[in-house]
Amino acid sequence: MTLTKRFLLAAASITFAMSTAAQAEQITIRAVSAWPEGNFFSQNFEKFVKKVNEDGKGNIQIQYLGGGAKVMPPFEVGNAIKAGVIDMANVTGNFYTNLLPESDALSVSTIPVQEWHKNGAYDYINKIWGEKLNARYLGRAIDQMPYHLFLKKPISSPDLNGLRLRGIPIYRSFFESLGGSVLTIAPGELYTALERGVVDGYGWPVSGIFDLSLQEQTKYRIEPGFYNTEVGVLINVNTWNKLNDKQKEILNNAARWMEDLNLNNAKMWEEEKKRQAAAGIETISFDDKESAAYVEKANNTIWASIISRSPEHGQKLRDLVTK
Repeated sequence: MTLTKRFLLAAASITFAMSTAAQAEQITIRAVSAWPEGNFFSQNFEKFVKKVNEDGKGNIQIQYLGGGAKVMPPFEVGNAIKAGVIDMANVTGNFYTNLLPESDALSVSTIPVQEWHKNGAYDYINKIWGEKLNARYLGRAIDQMPYHLFLKKPISSPDLNGLRLRGIPIYRSFFESLGGSVLTIAPGELYTALERGVVDGYGWPVSGIFDLSLQEQTKYRIEPGFYNTEVGVLINVNTWNKLNDKQKEILNNAARWMEDLNLNNAKMWEEEKKRQAAAGIETISFDDKESAAYVEKANNTIWASIISRSPEHGQKLRDLVTK
């Protein structure tokens, strides 16, 4: 039985569970993560699930089906949310840009998510996500976390000519603008690609490389970092609309609590860099002028892409999520 068929069957059982639960005044929704259970990118979501299930007893419960490719291919999660095959997902917008090109804007935000709730960004995001993805952006699980370029060989300037790099759409244009060639490789296949010399390096958030043992194939981390890694919790709009006010309140409160887990991330990233250094990963830093140009090019290339793909919403999102 294919993954899609399994989840269609699951969807049917969800409907039954929800209607049965409604009679008992408790609803159960099913959730997946785009990453395996326990993976760094799943951890805050798993804390969120635990909090909802503790605070929501008698009202709402989340049945966590697990994560990663064994549950559902990561790039299918957006479609599954849109179609209502699953109720909730922990996923990055980078995995559903084919459905919602505006989602890349969240990965280049410079305003903490707590500000989104004050300046109208959150409402505007939910307007777009609702119209195009049939989803509500419930909360941001990871925020204020830069991407970095990790390499097997050193460079002396922001010149990537001759380098083959693993990339995803969010920074493909940036790497290519510096002369690199970009290959799309699934995270689980990256270690082998590095080991066999298929790629010379990769873009990755500052944390998470140890989950895939990538430190064994990595020699250098480039400073400065760029962008702002986004992982968010989505809920299908139809599922959301079936909830009563108390159930929505429990989810919203848990989402705000989850977002606040990111408030002290800067210290965490420094500890992560020390761990990388202990594993033998050296730091390559550009001078001030090169660093400024490097970050400016990163920002300009992605915003140009977002605005060209979404003239209606691109510039408005930039105004709302960047300083």
